[in-house]
Amino acid sequence: MNDDELQEIENLIEDLETEIDRLLKEREVLLRDNDRLKDEVESLWSMMDEMTKTDIENWSKILEELSMDVVHRALMVSKKKVDC
Repeated sequence: MNDDELQEIENLIEDLETEIDRLLKEREVLLRDNDRLKDEVESLWSMMDEMTKTDIENWSKILEELSMDVVHRALMVSKKKVDC
């Protein structure tokens, strides 16, 4: 190998080392972002679970009130005629 080829190889190695360093730094950033996003997802699932629980409770209450209303209306209806 001549000097030019050796210099080219050295330059390539230097470029690759620089690229490796850059990629390692990027990897660290991505790992931190990934951890942060995992925490956010966990928090959002927790919020969704709480909202679902609340929705179920609210709808159950509404259905119970409607059911009671139907019962009350049924009790108010009379087929017998009364004198006023």
